[in-house]
Amino acid sequence: MPGYKAILLDVDGTLVDSNDAHAQAWVQAFQAHGREVAFSEVRERIGKGGDKVMLELAGLEDDSSEAKALEKTRSETFAETCLPKLKGFEKARELLQRLRSAGYKIVVASSAKEKELEPLLAAAGVADLIEHQTSSDDAENSKPDPDIVVAAVKQSGLGADEVVMLGDTPYDDQAASKAGVAFIGVRSGGWGDADMPGAIAVYDDVADLLRSFDSSPLREASETRVS
Repeated sequence: MPGYKAILLDVDGTLVDSNDAHAQAWVQAFQAHGREVAFSEVRERIGKGGDKVMLELAGLEDDSSEAKALEKTRSETFAETCLPKLKGFEKARELLQRLRSAGYKIVVASSAKEKELEPLLAAAGVADLIEHQTSSDDAENSKPDPDIVVAAVKQSGLGADEVVMLGDTPYDDQAASKAGVAFIGVRSGGWGDADMPGAIAVYDDVADLLRSFDSSPLREASETRVS
């Protein structure tokens, strides 16, 4: 059995119920800049980096003046109207406490901007449990490219085969696979098992994973270390 020593955590849709809010912030930002984009088109891309969202939906390169202005509007909209209302998923804190007691290093591997990450971790009630974290600011290329996952592995000080990632989107699955990292999925972000074909296990949400901990790949790994 694999001897995992660290877990890499996505945040949006995994620890915090925020995917719809992110999509709505993008829709409002596009509208503010004279572009009509359907909520469904944005929602299916949440989990990708914002640079990819703008390129795919508006043909905007992220270094263009329009893209920078649109991202600024999105960021302000999300911070002012969405963040204050967000809540963590049930048992998010308890799962991280269980992971810590099992000896795991905990590293955040999020596509969120660094200035948004702390409020998101606070909303999940887990900020004090995080040992290391990476954000989109630590990666040249955003998910589903593997850069963020690679950066998180480096933060852990371990090899890719010694860590496992927990996430909720196909883009987490793809990024982990490209980085050579095992992946566990949760359905709480709006995707199903078929959307995460690389996952070694899939659970409804973090509460389901916690309930199933003793039979999960996480438990197997911790037993391997203890023995």
